[in-house]
Amino acid sequence: MKARTSFGQHTLPREYFTSEEIFRAERERIFHRSWLLAGHVSQLERPGSYFLFELDRESVIVLRDGTGTVRAFHNHCRHRGSRLCRASSGTFGSTIQCPYHAWTYGLDGALRAVPTMNDVAGFDAADYPLHRVALDVWQGFVFVNLARQPQPFAEALPALVGRFARRRADELRSVHTKVYDVEANWKLLFHNFSECYHCPTVHPLLNKLTPFRNSENDLEEGPVLGGPMSMVNPEGSMTIGGARCALPFAGLTAEERARVYYYTVFPSAFVSFHPDYVLVHRAQSLAIDRTRVVCDWYFHPDSIAAPGFDPEPAIAFWDLTNRQDWELCEAAHRGVTSLAWEPGPYSELESQLAAFDRHYLRVMNPEPAAVRAHA
Repeated sequence: MKARTSFGQHTLPREYFTSEEIFRAERERIFHRSWLLAGHVSQLERPGSYFLFELDRESVIVLRDGTGTVRAFHNHCRHRGSRLCRASSGTFGSTIQCPYHAWTYGLDGALRAVPTMNDVAGFDAADYPLHRVALDVWQGFVFVNLARQPQPFAEALPALVGRFARRRADELRSVHTKVYDVEANWKLLFHNFSECYHCPTVHPLLNKLTPFRNSENDLEEGPVLGGPMSMVNPEGSMTIGGARCALPFAGLTAEERARVYYYTVFPSAFVSFHPDYVLVHRAQSLAIDRTRVVCDWYFHPDSIAAPGFDPEPAIAFWDLTNRQDWELCEAAHRGVTSLAWEPGPYSELESQLAAFDRHYLRVMNPEPAAVRAHA
């Protein structure tokens, strides 16, 4: 499918990368209302397992309860607000106990034990469960939404529903995690991931394996954008040597085995489906000029258990590519925040950036002046 033209469209104006007012509006209108990638079910292997998802002042406990159900709760006690968990991950017993006054909750969030409160007239423990956080699981990936009444996951991200099931992503395990702190606005990272215009000069190895003209887009509007790139070697993968680290996922067609599928999931993730592994970048906007990226390399347990399994070629390839990209993003951030900078035109290879901007502006509900500035 030929990429949709971006003729006549320009990059976002400078204020979208410098304005504290716009940054605060993004928190309210985007990050506190959207479905955000929090982790993977493999992090919750047994009942009581948990990990924390944190955004600004919000902290969320994601756990697996005694029945195997994955749940999410705000990480504070209903008594006087103390944080219940401080460690980023771990395992509860059958309950969660507040370290301040020992209020004790079940893994379903219900208040189970309350020292000395029996003497308080009218107190009913049933009135004080942990505050729930909306949660959904897609292909094993855990998404949370901080809104009180969020749009259902399937309505908010319809392009994900029913896709990529043959990769059995719910069974995968991360073999390596790498954390990067990038001194750039989060939108610039989404822009960078969404085009290969820069690949010939910046990523010579990547461009050798998947020439930049080998890209297509099958999702061109909305919160999920992207598409496949064809590899020069249809029996290869994106690794330092170009060879696969594992057998391809069972059930893939010959065409799917010869491609890598790259997608951005607004506003928190990049998901890349390789024939033999899945790469996930979880983007966390920390400040107007700082983004943390948590990168995980996921393989199937059968591949991990196979004799001679070595994921290092995939890890090394994407660590190299990531560092090249983050340097670009940091340089772009320094440039777009200059008082002299003016929005530049998008090329035909940057249609996904224009689509990202359109969705971003729809969600932000910009003032007419901002719309005119972007036109």
